[in-house]
Amino acid sequence: MFAGLANDLAYAARGLRRDGSLVFAAAVTLALSIGSNTTVFSLVNTVLLRPLPYPAGERICWIN
Repeated sequence: MFAGLANDLAYAARGLRRDGSLVFAAAVTLALSIGSNTTVFSLVNTVLLRPLPYPAGERICWIN
């Protein structure tokens, strides 16, 4: 099993060395997805999950 895995990894490394633009595209896609996921989580955490920094913040309501 490990011999087959080593052969597969060597084949993949040779293919990636031949086509550098594929590696660049994959790295950019991964970086953008991690960055956007971190941004969305930070916003949701700040707005929805963290309690208000006021005493009895759950009693504050908006009357319009």
